[in-house]
Amino acid sequence: MKQTTIGGTKRKAANAMAMIGLIIIFIAYMFPFIMVVINSLKQKRDIIKSPFSWLFTIKGLSFDNFVKAFTQMDFLNAFKNSLIVTVTATVLVTLLASMLAYYIVRNNNIVSKITFALMVASMIIPFQAIMIPLVSIYGGTLNILNHRLTLIFMHTGFSMAMSVFMFHGFIKGNVPIALEEAAYIDGCTHSQTFFKIVLPLLKPIISTMVILNSLAFWNDYLLPSLVLTDKKLLTLPLSTYSFYGTYSADYGTIMAGLLLCVLPILILYIVLQKQIIGGVVAGAVK
Repeated sequence: MKQTTIGGTKRKAANAMAMIGLIIIFIAYMFPFIMVVINSLKQKRDIIKSPFSWLFTIKGLSFDNFVKAFTQMDFLNAFKNSLIVTVTATVLVTLLASMLAYYIVRNNNIVSKITFALMVASMIIPFQAIMIPLVSIYGGTLNILNHRLTLIFMHTGFSMAMSVFMFHGFIKGNVPIALEEAAYIDGCTHSQTFFKIVLPLLKPIISTMVILNSLAFWNDYLLPSLVLTDKKLLTLPLSTYSFYGTYSADYGTIMAGLLLCVLPILILYIVLQKQIIGGVVAGAVK
């Protein structure tokens, strides 16, 4: 009985220490975001004078930065561009990657193995290593830069390897082949079996890949900055650059603009957070 009590006390102490550690880590990760929120409500003079001061210690608190950011960055047009690029690329990646992963899993031949190996190997190549030749070919030779379709095509291509890898793991470990065999017996074709039987079973991993790819496409700055130069085609991350001047920057408006950019994707993450965690865990099981 005494050992049980001691063991219980040690367990409680360990749990308490773990909780304290998690709280400290959470605060450390959330502190930059909290400061962005606080400084977005300050005037520029207050940010320069005391960027780490809390709201109740300053004067001049207002939402003028959000109004100015909304107007100056042409939020509605930039939001439309980001939405078109993100939704289209995400749908294409999800559909194509799931189909390719399904083919690789169910066709255990040399072509499938080589294809999967090449796609996994391509994940180690950094984008920075190929961005200059990429822009030279698409801009100088093909002259197809400054188009949303070009950006969508690039996003889709660069995201295929990771998406196929995740779908491959989920299908291999969580989709029983017996269901497909039953569908074939009932007269379904390969396409009907995939879209009617397999694809609905991929909901957890689809939710995961949708949020991961959407985050990547929505927040990407480097690739759109290389492809898009027309102000009418700028995405939200690119439009925030309008707040930077040659010798100064409007920090309050920058903070407000950043919050406006991250708010839509943050809402999507909150809505799909359960499916994201479930899909990541399931996709890791081989």
